[in-house]
Amino acid sequence: MKKLFVLLLMIAPMASFAQKFGHVNVQEIMQAMPELTKARADLEALAKQYEADLKSMQEEIQKKAEAYEKEQASLPANIKERREKELQDMYQKYQQSAQDNQQALAKEEQEKMQPIQKKIMDAITSIGQTGGYVYIMQTGSALYISSTLSTDVTAEVKKKLGL
Repeated sequence: MKKLFVLLLMIAPMASFAQKFGHVNVQEIMQAMPELTKARADLEALAKQYEADLKSMQEEIQKKAEAYEKEQASLPANIKERREKELQDMYQKYQQSAQDNQQALAKEEQEKMQPIQKKIMDAITSIGQTGGYVYIMQTGSALYISSTLSTDVTAEVKKKLGL
């Protein structure tokens, strides 16, 4: 009996130090958020607008290049040089616009995704604090997550977000 009592005294402190671990599937949560659908639609519309602008520039370059090709033989050397320079400038402007559009689209995507990610992180933090979790890891970022020692809190986070 004494040995059992001593054993219980030794195990009791270990039980009080038991740590809770959780894991969450952020992608699943993000896919369920209506904010993501709206952000994607906005980004798609912006991308289409940029694409249309670039297509218009490309068509203008093509028309000028075709016109130049037709009259090239009959043009004096100084006008040829000027037209070639003009075409080259237009092409450089097109390339710069394409690069600027790509950067603007990436910036816009970051601005639209940041509040969504913050909202998810705040919900995870809240679940972690109220649930007494030591860690909540993202599914897919860890090499291995034990389903018996770690609790999946994805449903709790979705509930917290009203999804």
